[in-house]
Formats: sequence, C-alpha cells, structure tokens
Amino acid sequence: MFEYARPLHDLIEQLRKFPGVGLKSAQRMAFYLLGLPSEEAAELVRAIVEVKNKIFYCSICNNITDVDPCRLCTDPRRSDEQLCLVEEPFNVASIEKTGIFNGRYHVLLGSLSPIKGIGPDELRLEKLVSRLRTGQFREVIIATNPTVEGEATASLICQVLREIPVKITRLAMGLPVGADLDFADQLTIKKALEGRTELKG
Repeated sequence: MFEYARPLHDLIEQLRKFPGVGLKSAQRMAFYLLGLPSEEAAELVRAIVEVKNKIFYCSICNNITDVDPCRLCTDPRRSDEQLCLVEEPFNVASIEKTGIFNGRYHVLLGSLSPIKGIGPDELRLEKLVSRLRTGQFREVIIATNPTVEGEATASLICQVLREIPVKITRLAMGLPVGADLDFADQLTIKKALEGRTELKG
C-alpha cells in the first residue's frame, strides 16, 4: 500500500484536523505548501505562531484581541446603551460587517451543550451579570445561533437576567432572502411565522 514520505504524511494528517477538510483537500493543501518557496513557508509558520502567542480574550467582552481591553470596548464612538450577546468571537465579525450595530459586545465563548460538556457554569454568566449591573446598558440583544443549543442558551440568559432592569431582545429569525419554502426546515418556518410582520399597502 502506497504511503507518502513521513513528513508529508504528518502534514496531511494535521491538515485533516481542520473543520470541513477531508483527505483529498488536505493532500492538495499539503502539496501546495510543499511547493511554496522557503521564505513564504516561514512567513506562514511565523503567522501561526504569532496568532497563538499574541491573541487572547478581552478582559471585558471575551472577544479575541491583541490589546486589552479590545478596540471595540475602548472605542468612544460606540454606544454604551446596547449590549449584543454572541456565542463566538467570529460572530462579532458577522454583525460588524452589516454596519448597522454600534453598541458593545459580550462573547459567551460557547452555548449550552450537554454533549460537549458545556453547562451554565462554563458560560461564565456571572461576568455578564456583573457587567450589566455596573454599566449603563438599557438593552441586551441576544444573538445566539438559531439552533437547539442557541435557543436553550437564550432561554437561560433570560432567566439569569430577569432581576436586572434591562430590555431583553432576540434577533429576528426566519426565512433568509432568496430561500425556497420547500427546502426550509420546520424550526425555520416556525420562527418565520412567529416573527411575521404586517405589510402596509
């Protein structure tokens, strides 16, 4: 049975650990890397090491950053009246790309998932509660994912924050633009029906 040289085989196996990368994709990436000039390969290695050494979580919002507090927490142009809760740091980028939200963020670093061993304690909600008690926030926008785990997390947050005098809202959910009803799952259609809006003629 054919096997690649050990260093190449090891690289392919490491690349297969990336989400969504199968054997064929890992092989293509490995051969691409093998063909890189040494300087470019060294730059890639340097970038990976630098990310691992210099990126950490913001002490205020839990977003990834290279300065503490992060730039979003210290930006004086942002509003202190709205706090958007997201599951992961990459969710912040998704909301920021819309150019609509100008408040602050709080990253939960996960969602409730008994299978993954993530319970209420792992979400460290006491940090969120403390932040809301000392801040000027008037609205908390729950932007967890529209999954079973995301819904359970949103429900837990509502319970935890019930004593705090702040308006709690949830991102609207439903059918995406351009979607075909035949291909939508039941939860999506249910949320679309619940969140329907009136059309004015």
